[in-house]
Amino acid sequence: MMFTEPVSFSPSSCILTRQEIMQKIKRMAYEIYEKNFEEEVLYLAGIHENGYQLAELLAAELRQISSLTINLLGITLDKIRPLSQPIALEPDNLNLEGKVVILVDDVLNSGKTMAYSLPLFLNAEVKKIETATLINRHNTLYPITVTYTGLSLATTLLEHIRVVLTEDESYGAYLI
Repeated sequence: MMFTEPVSFSPSSCILTRQEIMQKIKRMAYEIYEKNFEEEVLYLAGIHENGYQLAELLAAELRQISSLTINLLGITLDKIRPLSQPIALEPDNLNLEGKVVILVDDVLNSGKTMAYSLPLFLNAEVKKIETATLINRHNTLYPITVTYTGLSLATTLLEHIRVVLTEDESYGAYLI
């Protein structure tokens, strides 16, 4: 769901506070390190906007707890109509062959966004692709499963989750 105007959130709609988000990111970072401790380099590929911000936060935690080299990648695509424009990977000139990539988005709903992002890495013959999401809604329509989840939350299709990772008072995750 795309939001173009600021949305005000009521405290009753908050499902994760800033502190809870940071705790979940720390736990996810430890899980990522535990499953990939033998690697030298990890690539975190965040789907713009919030997925990339989440990837930045995960990268910061991983750098604190491990000696792994963490590289950030950004993925840009139209989340509503993914084939309407080219899907872009930044930086785009990397050799990812034999590398471990973790695809990151803030909320997993249908799995569509992650599914359309996968060819970027399948074509590069990466060693392994894992997925990380702050909130898994369990409404998947595409064959995507999450390797690392902050919060697992069953919702209806009519409910929406908005994650705010900007430095202001509305930082958190909200059920709207």
